[in-house]
Amino acid sequence: MARSKNQDLADWMDHQQVTAVELAELVNDAMDQLTGRRGNVSERTVFRWLSGENRWPQDRQRLALENVTGLSATRLGFVPRGRQPAPTPAPPEDPVRRRAFITATTGTALAVTAPNAAATPRTTARPTVGLADVQRLRDRLAGLYEQDDQNGGGPDLEEQANEEVRRTLGLQQNGSATGRVRGRLYALAATFTATAMWAAVDSGRLDDAQRYMEQAVTLAGLSGDGQVQHQTWRYAAMLADQRGRHADAIAAAEAAMVTAAHRRDPLYASLSSARLALATASAGDRTRALRALDRAASTFGRADLAQLRPASMGFYTLGELHGLTGITHYRLGRAADAEYYAHQCLAALRDDQHRNRAYYTAQAALAQLKQGDLEQATITAAAVMPPSGTVPTGRVPRLLGTFTSALNMKAPGAAITREWNERARARLTQPSEGDTQ
Repeated sequence: MARSKNQDLADWMDHQQVTAVELAELVNDAMDQLTGRRGNVSERTVFRWLSGENRWPQDRQRLALENVTGLSATRLGFVPRGRQPAPTPAPPEDPVRRRAFITATTGTALAVTAPNAAATPRTTARPTVGLADVQRLRDRLAGLYEQDDQNGGGPDLEEQANEEVRRTLGLQQNGSATGRVRGRLYALAATFTATAMWAAVDSGRLDDAQRYMEQAVTLAGLSGDGQVQHQTWRYAAMLADQRGRHADAIAAAEAAMVTAAHRRDPLYASLSSARLALATASAGDRTRALRALDRAASTFGRADLAQLRPASMGFYTLGELHGLTGITHYRLGRAADAEYYAHQCLAALRDDQHRNRAYYTAQAALAQLKQGDLEQATITAAAVMPPSGTVPTGRVPRLLGTFTSALNMKAPGAAITREWNERARARLTQPSEGDTQ
């Protein structure tokens, strides 16, 4: 019979970013905790599972795999011998140790596996932190990214991100974990902290955002994760840019470009180059900015968009690249090009990218205003005016505040300016610390 590759196991390993060596280590650790005797699974063993050469692992290995992944052997793509899956025999381990392991690694409540858990003797061992804990934190992070995409940042998102930082560092400090899991916990703590930073930026509190950024850089360094380091440095570039610290913004963008993620993945390389283009445009270096835009476009064209990546990269679509290109042209004084790319951006954004759609609509309005088309500019800007009765928060209202200031400078006393000002006084906030260009 021809072998059939175990795609389910391969998909799980890809999603968890676990290598064959690491999975072997985790399974051996699990067998040690389940039975008191460490396993002898090797990288070769995992390759045999993946290739389909071994379609049904030994009992101890199978039980350990299920506890590491939180999935049954059949859901991991293994095929029981015979017509019906044989029940997994209970290995001769201490039941207290087994329940504690399952609770820590799969999130199964102890009360579910042992209704009389209150009578169970307590163990002094530190709880094991495993990949299932990491995955739950990633799911929470994805939820925060979705919330940001829908509504932008602000105090609520900031507090939720801070709560996840506390939760993640609590697991780091109080749990027992492999070195690989500890690295992922640091990576998640860095990413949650960067999310809190971004929410503070959306609230216009750049001093608080700076404190978050310093903490995120430290945590990202401890993680050893090139993707998280890339994200943290590009956030640092954005924050420095908003504070008018152009040399710092360029340095942070360059730091993102020396991470492993930039070197290995063209999509990360594209985003690094786009951030450098923005920073150099703000510093007035036209030649370098345009070269960086060319690199951003060419590397994006080489990227495999179907490749599995962290949720933090979900926003970076062709539409987002067009949007960042438009802002770069605006900073270089090329308003017509800026408007063109803003419209390209709006046409290419996903339907669920509501916050970005509003933001780049406001950017299009600024580009139209720069060209002297006051009527069209106010029509475009009005499309993303906050509804009456709401408290304006986030980058879009402040960007519209920048639009209001620019309109008053360009056409003071004009009827269209007076009409806009009446609407803006009731429904917009003015920029606080720097603008959001």
